[in-house]
Amino acid sequence: MKLRLLPEAERDLEIGADFYESQNTGLGTYFNDCLASDIESLKLYAGIHEKYRGFFRALSKRFPFAIYYDMNENWVEIYAVLDSRQDPQKIDAVLKSPRTNR
Repeated sequence: MKLRLLPEAERDLEIGADFYESQNTGLGTYFNDCLASDIESLKLYAGIHEKYRGFFRALSKRFPFAIYYDMNENWVEIYAVLDSRQDPQKIDAVLKSPRTNR
């Protein structure tokens, strides 16, 4: 199975990494490494996660982030990577908003 991150999901990752890097030098890199591993695991485990607002939602193992994705027989498309600590209405708004290829 192939993975495809929408540009907005890549931006979500950049925002998360910038936040953690501002907290402690090197933490942004650790965030990127952890989330990359979580995303990579979708090659094996895509589709087993519970759905939320029409998307599968995989939770990061190390950070309070959720990976929202959809899939077909060939692709796992990462739609958003969001901090789970935000207001649920803000998360819902992002998931309802049009993003590339959606």
